[in-house]
Amino acid sequence: MSRTEVITEAEDSGPSGYAAARLLLLNDKEQFGPPRRAALAALTDQWLSALFATACQATGVRSAALVATGGYGRGELSPRSDLDLLLLHDGSADPGAVAALADRLWYPVWDLGLALDHSVRTPAQALKTARQELKVQLGLLDARPVAGDLGLVATLRTAVLADWRNQAPVRLPALQELCRERAERQGELRYLIEPDLKEARGGLRDGTALRAIAASWLADAPRQGLDHARRTLLDTRDALHLTTGRATDRLALQEQDQVATAQGLLDADTLLRQVYEAAQTISYASDVTWREVRRVLSARTARPRLRPWRRAEPERTPLVEGVVEQHGEAVLARTARPERDPVLLLRAAAAAAQAGLPLSPHAARRLAIGCPPLPVPWPAEAREEFITLLGAGGSSVPVWEALDAEGLVTRLLPDWERVRCRPQRNAVHTWTVDRHLVESAVRASALTRRVGRPDLLLIAALLHDIGKGWPGDHSTVGATIARDMAARIGFDQADAEIVATLVRHHLLLIQTATRRDLDDPATVLSVAEAVGSTTVLELLHALTEADALATGPAAWSTWRGSLVADLVGRVATALGADGGSDRLGQGQPAPTATQERLAAQALHTEGPVLSLRTQPETVSPDLTDSTEAEPVGVELLIALPERPGVLPAVAGVLALHRLTVRAAELRTVELPAQMGGQIALVLDWRVAAAYGSLPQEARLRADLVRVLDGTLDIGSRLAEREAAYPRRRGVQAPPPRVTVAPAASHHATVIEVRAQDAPGLLHRIGLALDEGGARGVRVRSAHVSTLGANAVDAFYVTDLEGRPLAAQVAADLARSVQRALD
Repeated sequence: MSRTEVITEAEDSGPSGYAAARLLLLNDKEQFGPPRRAALAALTDQWLSALFATACQATGVRSAALVATGGYGRGELSPRSDLDLLLLHDGSADPGAVAALADRLWYPVWDLGLALDHSVRTPAQALKTARQELKVQLGLLDARPVAGDLGLVATLRTAVLADWRNQAPVRLPALQELCRERAERQGELRYLIEPDLKEARGGLRDGTALRAIAASWLADAPRQGLDHARRTLLDTRDALHLTTGRATDRLALQEQDQVATAQGLLDADTLLRQVYEAAQTISYASDVTWREVRRVLSARTARPRLRPWRRAEPERTPLVEGVVEQHGEAVLARTARPERDPVLLLRAAAAAAQAGLPLSPHAARRLAIGCPPLPVPWPAEAREEFITLLGAGGSSVPVWEALDAEGLVTRLLPDWERVRCRPQRNAVHTWTVDRHLVESAVRASALTRRVGRPDLLLIAALLHDIGKGWPGDHSTVGATIARDMAARIGFDQADAEIVATLVRHHLLLIQTATRRDLDDPATVLSVAEAVGSTTVLELLHALTEADALATGPAAWSTWRGSLVADLVGRVATALGADGGSDRLGQGQPAPTATQERLAAQALHTEGPVLSLRTQPETVSPDLTDSTEAEPVGVELLIALPERPGVLPAVAGVLALHRLTVRAAELRTVELPAQMGGQIALVLDWRVAAAYGSLPQEARLRADLVRVLDGTLDIGSRLAEREAAYPRRRGVQAPPPRVTVAPAASHHATVIEVRAQDAPGLLHRIGLALDEGGARGVRVRSAHVSTLGANAVDAFYVTDLEGRPLAAQVAADLARSVQRALD
């Protein structure tokens, strides 16, 4: 039966005809989705229109209209949806006649067993009620005439929309609070095993709220994928209604297989994943839109009294090269050229997360369209920026979602598609697989001070469950995938193997500690054989905690933590407590010819000698015009006669010129007897400009000379620069950790510093070590690494006679450095 025949039968046969036609329509397997909802709304319109005409003729009411509101007004009728109806009249008719008209409309609906939300009002009454009740106003925003006086309905719609737009500064914050309270009650749809498709955050109610915001003309939601997401949730609700025969919006566990089958999907997991993806789209659109609403309302409140033709430029604060802060978001600079800068994608994401800013959706879209693919393996800068993003803590989550909304995560990491929005049917797990992995990295970011390789910890946290969604044991499968992904990201073979080991054994410590006898030597030896080294052990310990904390409140406790710590201590003893082979900076290779030459030149001139050697990062093969690619990194060699204050002086000058230190080594070079036998200091730095051009070698040298001779107060200049360029601060980083590394060297005492990288960090450390020099401490060498946003530094110090420090002196020196960083 065609749609026209169905409607004709409904008109001719009254309620029974409508019921029969409705049943035929709902059982028609060829009609589903938007066409069926539209046909059901049209069928209902035709029946109610005929009912209304008959009722008006019987009661004598002339100036009245029947209005569909809410979901019915939008034409989104699911099989068991309520009918939201308003009987509108101009107030001229006898109240008794109006009441009789209403009875003739409502009772036939009830007689068919349909749910009905009804009201009878004049336009003035409807507008007054809307002003008093936000939910009524939201329903009237979708008001649509079904039958009767169209002019009456048009007048009401015009008044409601005008009132909504005029009162938007008051009504939108109230609507946002309503959405927030509902989200707290119902939870996040995309993480619930039994989600409410309508009320949970990211559900149909939030989609309706976005329509209301658009109607206010204050802001509009990002449209990409939004209509498809709403359609997915509506289609699922239709199938749920037909499967259960009830007006329910909750997708219960026992009904998911049937609902999946009704939609032609493989299984319940496929259904949930589809629903989660839709909810994620709506949630992200809501976050972006509400942020824009707050910005617009704040700007209106704070707008200065300027002449109307003067328009102030929005403030733009530089963050990193190609990225600035504007309107509380990280956006691309006007000079940014994504098509020439494949690393800009990750640089922008890392800068946003570190500053605690959302990544502008317009910037994310431009990056998605303009940035060429990264070469494989990634260049070093891309790897460092990715680690910086992961290490930003909780502020990395909204940035990650902005990248995911544009398909950038799966572009960077193709294997991510398997875990994206994948449900976990386990009551212990709070999140989907992909969000659990991101949350694990967030948790791991708070534990980076406990490990010597925070970059490997963060990558392993992000990838430890990457094998879920593949056949077989997810730990075993995941190890292979993680090894390949680590190599893709740019880690060398040894580091990729460590990541694979961590993924393979990410459940080893918790399962062994809670299920095995720790007093049995065989238990400890089996774990020791699996991890192989103290480096892997400390990483696995931190990963175990991060994984459990990101799973849910039931997965970690003080008792479990103590069991794991006990096991780790026993395994560390079995592996050898010194762990010397795992530490950085063992031994000091002979100086290179270049270092000897610079040292000799510095001793001859009695002043600093600088050498800048450009080290451009690898760029995409598509970028054939090399003249357009500016170098982003340089090796800076500085040599000068040995003297106090060199390290803080050089570090301060680099910070003053906005150079980021990625790696550095300080060493003493004793020239051969034939070259004078004197001692010089050589500093080998790998640096990059935070933004702007690299400074000239002559300017660096001139400032260094001034710092060393006391004519440039570097501390004050750094403080002035920081005050002149205020930056938004992101989430609180883990506190710095300064320790004396036991048995790390037989020839010196090793002071290890693990801290959040920041401008001037090395300057502060150097000052603290120099103060130790007044107590007879000499820095023999230094090994500085910046792994993402984490500084992992080792300073080899001795007494003035070249011997390791006494235990108390070393402890005092470590406390001095700690105070300087605190």
